[in-house]
Amino acid sequence: MNLRAPQLHFDERDQLATLCKASGDPLRLNVLRVLASDSFGVLELAQIFAIGQSGISHHLKVLAQAGLVATRREGNAIFYRRALAASEMPASTLHAALLEAIDRLQLPADVQSRIADVHARRNAASEDFFARMAGSFQARQDLIAGLPQYCDSLLALLDALSIDPTTTALEVGPGDGGFLPELARRFGQVTAVDNSPAMLELARQQCEKLGLENVRLELADALLDDCATADCVILNMVLHHLAAPGEAMKQLARLVNPGGSLLITELCSHNQNWAREACGDLWLGFEQDDLARWAIAAGLVPGESLYIGLKNGFQIQARHFSRPPLTTLSLTGNLGTAR
Repeated sequence: MNLRAPQLHFDERDQLATLCKASGDPLRLNVLRVLASDSFGVLELAQIFAIGQSGISHHLKVLAQAGLVATRREGNAIFYRRALAASEMPASTLHAALLEAIDRLQLPADVQSRIADVHARRNAASEDFFARMAGSFQARQDLIAGLPQYCDSLLALLDALSIDPTTTALEVGPGDGGFLPELARRFGQVTAVDNSPAMLELARQQCEKLGLENVRLELADALLDDCATADCVILNMVLHHLAAPGEAMKQLARLVNPGGSLLITELCSHNQNWAREACGDLWLGFEQDDLARWAIAAGLVPGESLYIGLKNGFQIQARHFSRPPLTTLSLTGNLGTAR
């Protein structure tokens, strides 16, 4: 008699069991909640949850085996992010429902505080870089992608908006002010906001040199401070310097007037780690789906996209996102509330 080992078959019940096991722990649920729109390294997550590195690594392994988290390499570091439900998988319905339920959870106050500490350290590193390197900003930008390399593509997106000369624009992180003349020619009023005094001084010199009288400069953090809204908000090569890009998109969306636009130029995902040290980059670009997913979560609608390949191995994405106009229904509701 020939005895053969039983064949192991992994069906959808195995997938469901793995998913249920991985989500059957309060700490792992909180990890998934933290990763809703942000990415963190193992050491950062260990700090956020005040447990040892080996402990958090175990939980991340369980979540990864269930397909609930994915990893992304940023130079020499590994960052964890939440994985989206794969529609072709049998357990996708449960996966999506689980994430939806998790997003309704309120994180403990101490966890929120430690997340803020992690973000503060990232921000401090970025602000320190720009304070030290303002004088060589343009040369460092040119190592990757200077404004001339993507300006025409950005202007094509901008001019397709059929801008009314009375509308307003807000540029967040204007750098040395190189794009401000183009905005000043197209909009009635332009505001440039930067949290770096050294960088804002470069923009001021540009405005004075060219006599840009309809441009107002403001020393502020557009993500934290009470900045005025605008019909068009522009970010040129800024997002990869921000501590939490996904959360930043939500804050930027609130600065866009109803019916207005958010224009972003950014690096596509790359593996050139030297950009961290040379250019102060916190993130090595982003995937196309990252920006779209964050925009949708912020209530914006993805629009046209342009991609520009560069000879030095980088690729730029120029993206347009719109904020839906107020509907008649919402206007009626607002008037009713006012009464």
